[in-house]
Amino acid sequence: MSDRPACYPEPSDALPRAGPARLPQLDVLTSPVPQGRFDSPLDHRHVLCLHLGGPVPVSYRAGRQERDGVRLHGQFCVVPAGSSTRWTLSRPATSLLLRLAPSSFGESAEAIGLRTGNVELAPAIHIRDPQIERIGWMMQAEDHDAYPGGRLFADSLATALAARLLALQVRPAVKPGRALPAWRLRHVIEYVEAHLDADLTLGELAEIAGFSPSHFKAMFKQATGTPVHRFVMERRVERARARLLEGGASVTQVALDTGFAHASHLSRCMRRLLGVHPSQIAAAAPARASRR
Repeated sequence: MSDRPACYPEPSDALPRAGPARLPQLDVLTSPVPQGRFDSPLDHRHVLCLHLGGPVPVSYRAGRQERDGVRLHGQFCVVPAGSSTRWTLSRPATSLLLRLAPSSFGESAEAIGLRTGNVELAPAIHIRDPQIERIGWMMQAEDHDAYPGGRLFADSLATALAARLLALQVRPAVKPGRALPAWRLRHVIEYVEAHLDADLTLGELAEIAGFSPSHFKAMFKQATGTPVHRFVMERRVERARARLLEGGASVTQVALDTGFAHASHLSRCMRRLLGVHPSQIAAAAPARASRR
């Protein structure tokens, strides 16, 4: 990780409270790639490079052979942890880099019954997959907005990315889904309700449930019919709605007390889920109180 070229900077520490003990499972950065020969730096994480912009003719080393190709917008390359790819670009380009913790890939393999010792992420060049593209664009939007969804949403995208990479690489036997046991689900929901104002993570909730993040994510959705990050968002919106109807607090204060990054974040989520703005709900509070 030393001597990183300027075109491959360290990701920004935008995710909240992501200290050394809470490194994100997935991070993102936009990186210029220079014209001419370029060796991607070794990284301790798996790196997906999504091409941004117009087509760029390139040559690249695959094994011991040099091959020619064209980088197209949305195509991605997979560079496994600890490896590098050599490129020769006809003109400068831009990449959206998604860096995935190897542990996420291993957990996804375990979730479908594969031994992690027998599963390694394979390198790939110029792949196109709509699901991975969507994950890339969502991470780009999160980074642009300073991660309003917090660690939980980024962790969920990491799990989704690892599962999709694994699905593209292997064809596991299909197993029927198993729901989270009712008593474990109750513990998770109680924990969520008590910590709605905190920056919850997928790993944190999985630990409460007693399963790996990959298992927990699938089992929670099987039990509730809702992805875990959406469930938490819906509970935050409902808590904020109740607080606004009580009156006595500003929209900004209610947003922070219920786990939103800021008032605008609350407004976007409330409008999407309830079809109204927080100010509209707050305006109803005095009238509601006067009817008692």
